[in-house]
Amino acid sequence: MQKVVIVGGGHAAAQLCASLIEGGFPGSVTLVCEEASLPYHRPPLSKTYLKDPDAPVQLLRPEAAYADAGVQILLADPAVGIDRDARRLTLASGKQLDYDALVLATGTRARRLPDAPEDLQNLIYLRNAGDAARLRAAIAASPSVTVVGGGFIGLEIAATAGALGRTVTVFESAPRLLSRSVSPEASGHVARVLHESGVALHLSSDLQQVRAEDGRVRSIVVNGEEHPVDLLVAGIGAVPETALAQAAGLECVNGIVVDALMQTSAPGIYAIGDCTSFPYARWGKTLRLESVQNANDQARTLAGVLLGTKTPYHSLPWFWSDQGALRLQIAGLAPPDTERLLRPGAKPGSFSILHFADGHLVCVESINAPMDHLAARKLLELGLNPPREALTDPAVPLKSHY
Repeated sequence: MQKVVIVGGGHAAAQLCASLIEGGFPGSVTLVCEEASLPYHRPPLSKTYLKDPDAPVQLLRPEAAYADAGVQILLADPAVGIDRDARRLTLASGKQLDYDALVLATGTRARRLPDAPEDLQNLIYLRNAGDAARLRAAIAASPSVTVVGGGFIGLEIAATAGALGRTVTVFESAPRLLSRSVSPEASGHVARVLHESGVALHLSSDLQQVRAEDGRVRSIVVNGEEHPVDLLVAGIGAVPETALAQAAGLECVNGIVVDALMQTSAPGIYAIGDCTSFPYARWGKTLRLESVQNANDQARTLAGVLLGTKTPYHSLPWFWSDQGALRLQIAGLAPPDTERLLRPGAKPGSFSILHFADGHLVCVESINAPMDHLAARKLLELGLNPPREALTDPAVPLKSHY
């Protein structure tokens, strides 16, 4: 294999470049980025980047790391077409790239508010550095911030805006925050912390209308009531970016469908990261995950495939979210209706929630308990299942069980 072309500018694409370089890949590597920037850290965009008006975007790797390894980088020139028979990728500029292996690391795009115009000055969706720069400037100029969506992105922005002294209101359609991501116990704690910090929370809130005038949102109608808006941030989820794959006839079901070696339905074409729908061996079903861990580990799996070592993807998922002084970390995935036990933390406001399915530990949520999180990852990766009374005893470190 000689020519590898990677489409994408996020964590998965950058990690694949790095892993191929570290593995001594003998062929050529070309990275095609839609944005005008090299791949950069995405998580800080909803947190630390917003706090500091002078904070730069943090590159995942310096330009020299690519250049020294001979990786060709094409910026601000998105891929627009794939010729599967000729094994050729066409870019917006008209440039064409032949490939032996094509890797789609196209990520996600923000889910849009229904019926809201696209060009409203004070309506912002956060997916990339350009969005973050607009949001940072808008928060600085706005006395209040209205957030639609009580998921990770929305709550991180709410906590950050609140810490900057803005009046913050969050509207969430579900009966609780983070309802698709964390347990009711963790959700309730997050809500209490946000409420105590001054963030106003409105749950079971149906956004019915966005009222705009002169290119700006003036108000929103929620559950029949009108609420004025200075700045509106929509954090209502993300959609896998599959347009390129679908146009090429690749199988796509809630993402680009891949096997455990990141192979798509088309020979010579692979996919990694947030855009993929992949087999999750621990559950025996197909999933799509949005996490830096998943993106990086899938990239490492594919690098092994391209270097000749075919080890199926079997990584333990883990996640984190920083919301002001609260750090939520999750190891593993919890199926519905798990049995949950509380493990008190070493400090006030810290604890972990242990999830059991069929008597086995399957997931651990930790709030301001980083050592528990690291130990839980190890326990779950090894498939260990110590006695429950030991796991819930805060006097017994979790790491003592492996």
